[in-house]
Amino acid sequence: MDFELTPEIEEKIKLLAVKYDSMGQDLVSYLDGLLYANYLTYWDYIHLDTLLSLQDPKTDFPDETIFITYHQITELYFKLIQHELNQVSWLKDSNGKVFLEKIRRVNRYFRHLVNSFEIMVEGMDYNEFLKFRMSLLPASGFQSAQYRQIEILCTDFRFLVEASQRDLFDEHSRIEEMFGYAYWKRGAIETESGHKTLTLRQFERKYSEDLLKLTKRCRTRNLWFIFSNRLQESNLKDKIIEELRTLDALVNIDWRLSHFQAAVRYLNKDTQAISATGGTNWQKYLPPRFQKQVFYPSLWSEEELENWGKSWVIQHVGSRTRVTTPSPSKDFHSEGKPNSSTKNENGVAE
Repeated sequence: MDFELTPEIEEKIKLLAVKYDSMGQDLVSYLDGLLYANYLTYWDYIHLDTLLSLQDPKTDFPDETIFITYHQITELYFKLIQHELNQVSWLKDSNGKVFLEKIRRVNRYFRHLVNSFEIMVEGMDYNEFLKFRMSLLPASGFQSAQYRQIEILCTDFRFLVEASQRDLFDEHSRIEEMFGYAYWKRGAIETESGHKTLTLRQFERKYSEDLLKLTKRCRTRNLWFIFSNRLQESNLKDKIIEELRTLDALVNIDWRLSHFQAAVRYLNKDTQAISATGGTNWQKYLPPRFQKQVFYPSLWSEEELENWGKSWVIQHVGSRTRVTTPSPSKDFHSEGKPNSSTKNENGVAE
């Protein structure tokens, strides 16, 4: 085969020589490596064989493969979301354009996750799920540390404090004090005893130290701090607000209530609600109207906050479903008596 050393190839070689010389490296050695290296394949690049070997169901029920695969896919999307949020956290200047683009990417990922949750709601056999789930105790999606990390990266931690304790803290409060009242702990308390579930104790042993470090590091690096302190004069402010509101709704309404819809389908049998695998009180933990978890409360009107999540319930659950909610356990930070639960006009506990 005839080969012509074109000016374009010569220019590329010169650029490579400059690149490797600046690092004290020998270009010829790297060219030898390129000469001897095998061609890259798709399956090697994405480690396909390894990826497809990671599904290890604990039972022989076919639909458990759907369950485990979907959760692994979800965690990969969480990794992509964190990848974008971490880039925003370490921006060296107030770049509204980059900030906006990263939040749009995050919203795109979350929108896909919300839309894909139909796989969980409608894509598994009801009876199979109720059987194979018992082999998963006490594991729970509650134990997703990546999801907690995403929340911490998105907002000031005082907005992640459980609703009943939130007024005790402000932007100057110590992180350690607020961390003890993280809202997710409330959802993993045994209904009868008021004690922490094994699921929560496992999670705290493995992740609490790292999550606390991240919370401290993100105090001045979360999305809300960056927007509030660096982008108020940006000509993209209105568009940024629109995307932050979208992110807030996707995470704290749509994503949460997609889980609630799945829980209603599989765990609400006749008049008796079935416990989640981790013992979490899903009836109180999942509906947004209980937690009022909002990343950016100042971006919403009082009416929107008052009706947080209600329109979703009416649209997606409506009068088709009636959830029987046990009385919530008492606050594990106090000795107060538990409050009795109520239900709205749609039969959804509030």
